[in-house]
Amino acid sequence: MHKTVASVTERIIKRSARSRGAYLARMQAARKEGGDRSVLSCGNLAHGFAAADADDKNVIRTLARPNIAIVSAYNDMLSAHQPLNGFPFLIKEAVRQQGCTAQFAGGVPAMCDGVTQGQPGMELSLFSRDTIALATAVALSHNMFDGALCLGVCDKIVPGLLVGALSFGHLPVIFVPGGPMPSGLPNKEKQHIRQQFAEGKLGRDELLEAEARSYHSPGTCTFYGTANSNQMLMELMGLQLPGASFVNPNTPLRNALTRAAAQRVTQLTRNGNEYTPMAEVVNEKSIVNGIVGLLATGGSTNHTLHLVAIAAAAGISIDWTDFHELSGAVPLLARMYPNGSADVNHFQAAGGMAFLTHTLLEAELVHADIPTVAGPGLQRYTEAPVLVDDALAWQAGPVESGDPEVLRGVSNPFDAHGGLNLLTGNLGRGIGKTSAVRPEHRLVEAPARVFDDQNDLKAAFEAGQLGDHMVAVVRYQGPRANGMPELHKLTPYLGVMQDRGLRVALVTDGRMSGASGKVPAAIHMTPEAANGGPLAKVRDGDIIRVDMDAGSVEVLLDEAELAARDCAPARFAESHHGLGRELFSVMRNAVNSSEEGACALFNKDMLDHG
Repeated sequence: MHKTVASVTERIIKRSARSRGAYLARMQAARKEGGDRSVLSCGNLAHGFAAADADDKNVIRTLARPNIAIVSAYNDMLSAHQPLNGFPFLIKEAVRQQGCTAQFAGGVPAMCDGVTQGQPGMELSLFSRDTIALATAVALSHNMFDGALCLGVCDKIVPGLLVGALSFGHLPVIFVPGGPMPSGLPNKEKQHIRQQFAEGKLGRDELLEAEARSYHSPGTCTFYGTANSNQMLMELMGLQLPGASFVNPNTPLRNALTRAAAQRVTQLTRNGNEYTPMAEVVNEKSIVNGIVGLLATGGSTNHTLHLVAIAAAAGISIDWTDFHELSGAVPLLARMYPNGSADVNHFQAAGGMAFLTHTLLEAELVHADIPTVAGPGLQRYTEAPVLVDDALAWQAGPVESGDPEVLRGVSNPFDAHGGLNLLTGNLGRGIGKTSAVRPEHRLVEAPARVFDDQNDLKAAFEAGQLGDHMVAVVRYQGPRANGMPELHKLTPYLGVMQDRGLRVALVTDGRMSGASGKVPAAIHMTPEAANGGPLAKVRDGDIIRVDMDAGSVEVLLDEAELAARDCAPARFAESHHGLGRELFSVMRNAVNSSEEGACALFNKDMLDHG
């Protein structure tokens, strides 16, 4: 193994020994207690199959054949999840061919950051991950199942499904994606039109038409944000079938992969001879593989939150220092929007996950010896799925990129650095995404302009008040303050200022996510302002230095002066009511820090004590 990957992995294993051991012990106990229909009373069992047809009832009641849970994020408003509508039928048909059964165990909410962007509903987005985890646990709580299929795609949905399913880690679980929509309006043109709208050069009708040409059909949005980063992670962690991530919806290959996942999970149950519980698949090595893949592809900064929470759910402790050290060792191998102009369909055409896995394995940057849902070892994930006479097969994937402007090997990377930096200083700890920022823009030292709401920055821009170099400080946007919404409304305005030749940067305890763009940003700052973090003490005119390459973010003040300042009064009370936000007060009160995963379901004490 690459020495940095090996050393970080070993550190994680040692750090997690106690909590990981406790988690595995719980999963072993669940297995010993039965964990299947054999523990149910006759009344329990009869309730569980009452609605099934006669043939399925006969199979379920015998206890001899696997019964598979379907947990789905289907809804028909959101393009990424609309294709999941027909999946339960395909799954049930496929498992019946194996002499098994499947039942739709439960649905989980699926909200879209694209719809809620800049809206009050965005303040529920991050907490929807924890809600999805809870809903997944409820779906699997009936003890009727021998394995599960999790159907989901987008930002908080896949992490939520995974966190929830890990509480049932004694079961085998396969993730089943829906696939990206075909390419629409080129990303570079979309970005240009958004900036023209921000400058008042285009009207709402023109902007809406451009957006409708970008997001135009069933399937996942094609830019490389959190949704598509999720799919990459599921493959490199061994939780999806090889090559399943980026096959377009409603195609014969997509349907064949869904049927294959259904049949494969039956083989991984205790009823078969390849028992592979999820608790074994999600281990320290697979978590490191996920981080490496995130860095190698320039993936979503949201996963500096989600991967921490996922790991914790499996009893594994990781932190931003782990991301930072791995980023120094992992080269950037992909250029997809917002880190380039290509989209995931171009990535797939250039060799996709099969080539990416091949080149990472060849360079010993990922662990090959992990259990996966496709069998032992990651080597299977260098293969690509194809249809041969209408039958699904896997063939050796490419060993060279089909388009070096989109995807490259380790020997010829876009950058020697993985594109994520830990930024530290007297303003706290945060994350910087360098892969989308040109080198000449990565160092900014300028006066602070302080805002407590992204709409205030928008109003200042439109009023012509932002004509100088500046570091925008947007605070009280952390998980305890208002649920840590994504702040994409800022991107066009800051981008316009940068294009005008101004030195601009952003420092925030909020999120920017997978669409983090060309403006240097220190995001996820912790401790957050609502917890008395230093951002609450910054004033207009303070000089702030953001150095993304050096990994520093600091206000150039005497430490005694900074310590003596009072925190500015918070303005987030209005974020605690309306559009259901009042229902999430328990999560705002319980949530841990950004570096701990911004999760309300468990905390550091729980992890430390197993």
